[in-house]
Amino acid sequence: MGKGVLNEPFSARDGAFRCEDVPAEAIALAAGTPAFIYSASEIRDRYRRLTTALKDCPVRVHYSLKANANRAILALLRELGSGVDVVSGGELARALAAGFRGSDIVQGGVGKTATELREAVQAGVKLINVESRDELVLLDSIARELGAVAP
Repeated sequence: MGKGVLNEPFSARDGAFRCEDVPAEAIALAAGTPAFIYSASEIRDRYRRLTTALKDCPVRVHYSLKANANRAILALLRELGSGVDVVSGGELARALAAGFRGSDIVQGGVGKTATELREAVQAGVKLINVESRDELVLLDSIARELGAVAP
């Protein structure tokens, strides 16, 4: 936590904890409690620091929805150029609802159902990580049924 400096995303000033200089009490009154408080400026800063450090590598950052699937955070990361990593049909739906295109999404996770694999192929996800030969066979049969090539 910061020491009261106004340009820090989280600080304590005048006896109040603040996020981007907004008192936590004001957030609690507006949003109710309990409430999770995130700093958009801190997320932007960390994302830019990471992508700057990787600028000479042929990679794209993908944020894991498993870490936090908050729609506002997902929208912010999408605006910054991030892709996402999903491990379930629910996470895929959240990513799509936050504005990510299939080409922005990679799907991992163990024990994916036929429905989850079908939804991923239909969404045009960039990559599906398969965890077993059986899952690969299932994915292939679903892709053939849909007239698609599984990524």
